[in-house]
Amino acid sequence: MPGPLRRLLVPEGMTAPLGCDAVSVPARFGPLLLPRLPRVGCVYADGAHWWWIVPSDSDVALEWPAPARYATGAVVPDTPAPPGLIHKPDGTLPYTPPIPLYLALCQVTGTTPAWSRPISA
Repeated sequence: MPGPLRRLLVPEGMTAPLGCDAVSVPARFGPLLLPRLPRVGCVYADGAHWWWIVPSDSDVALEWPAPARYATGAVVPDTPAPPGLIHKPDGTLPYTPPIPLYLALCQVTGTTPAWSRPISA
């Protein structure tokens, strides 16, 4: 990601015992994903993207479908209008479960799930 970066912060009172990464999707997909998920964690949005907080390493063995982008450490581009929190779950955990999010993304993008990516030599 070129340019300055910022980390999405977990809201006060929430804990992230599994660390935090984020999955970005174009904003037009956000409303399509919400009803497909059994649990929605913290979701941030700017004008162009929705950012879903997932546990760290939620990209292991998963090839997130385009146009989604995976952000290790929940580090996202620093834009003039920074992402704001648009959904905060009940409880203290900020996570959207990654497998249901992955499957919902595959559904809305028409992508066949790929359960593992090639190991690079």
